[in-house]
Amino acid sequence: MNTYETIENLINAPEGEHYEFKEAKNRFGFNEALEYCCALANCGGGKLVLGITDKRPRKVVGSMAFEQPEETRRILIEKLRVRIDFNLYDYKGKRVLVFEVAGRPVGLPVQADGKAWWRKGDSLVPMPPEVMRKIFSESGHDFSGDICPGITIKDLDANAIEIFRSKWAEKSGNKRINNISAKQLLSDCGAITDNGTTYAALILFGTNSALGRFLPQTEIIFEYRSSDASGPAQHRVEFRAGFFSCYDNIWELINLRNDKQHYQDGLFVFDIPTFNERVVREALLNAISHRNYQLSGSVFIRQYNDRLIIESPGGFPIGVTLDNILDRQSPRNRRIAEILALCGLVERSGQGMNLIYELSIKEAKSLPDFEGTDDHFVCIILFVLH
Repeated sequence: MNTYETIENLINAPEGEHYEFKEAKNRFGFNEALEYCCALANCGGGKLVLGITDKRPRKVVGSMAFEQPEETRRILIEKLRVRIDFNLYDYKGKRVLVFEVAGRPVGLPVQADGKAWWRKGDSLVPMPPEVMRKIFSESGHDFSGDICPGITIKDLDANAIEIFRSKWAEKSGNKRINNISAKQLLSDCGAITDNGTTYAALILFGTNSALGRFLPQTEIIFEYRSSDASGPAQHRVEFRAGFFSCYDNIWELINLRNDKQHYQDGLFVFDIPTFNERVVREALLNAISHRNYQLSGSVFIRQYNDRLIIESPGGFPIGVTLDNILDRQSPRNRRIAEILALCGLVERSGQGMNLIYELSIKEAKSLPDFEGTDDHFVCIILFVLH
């Protein structure tokens, strides 16, 4: 198809969620392009067309936006993790740039800088929670979304709920969240439904008593060991509490012995923590989001002077291997992942491992090691500097 046929087809394209037309005569903001591409991916894929008016009858006005579209394409792919191509057309001396965006992966919404964008009429809006839940349900059964028989909202820790409320309100900028009841809050995020209280609510907000009765294996055990010698750990703390109740406490324990490492770059000597807080938190979030809660066994965090080991029950989710761990996302507990995403603990669904690798490289540290991982456990080892 030649340029004229292509442009004529674009001009006459039917209205719908798979096309976005922008004049962009002189420029077009990258963040705006990122959000539109994100929304197109979440709606099944489509085209972002720069240089053609949106209102009918559409006209070709030409666009000077993104003088280096290949570089723009590269950054869009890096941020969205979906296939994006582009085409440049010269139509009667006027430049038209078209980005072609593939649809999102099955079972996962695409996010741009922490927000899954969605199209509502002619506007971009954050993806509604009910749409996100429907997407997460595409890839199979989600234990964390099942109803836990016998549990009620009284079995949930009010303090954990308030921590989540604060984080969600801050992340979303929605002040209404601060004023609704705890029951409405948990309903809005999908932790409770008309049928009852989910395992996700128990895992994230449950009291010690409730977890002991309904899901005792939901336990996180921290150990500090000064050497590899067998025997009791020098410091051991067991957490059987909703994740929002103990998340910060776990990092504080690790940080107690988080020494500084020194490295030289030219004439300058720099200090960096042995364990990067963001990396540790992401590794822990992965363990909570992806462990198999139907298996016995606890999440173990073992801290040594030169490494940190996080071990969680259940092997890699189906379809994820060491070879594709940076490219393939398959959340085992979608309801948990969704709630963590709402409050900003998970910035982009499935991208935690990418962030761990990126920060390790920036700090000249060894890449995460998965020695000891098998069909029954995932073991991630974070080392100090090379």
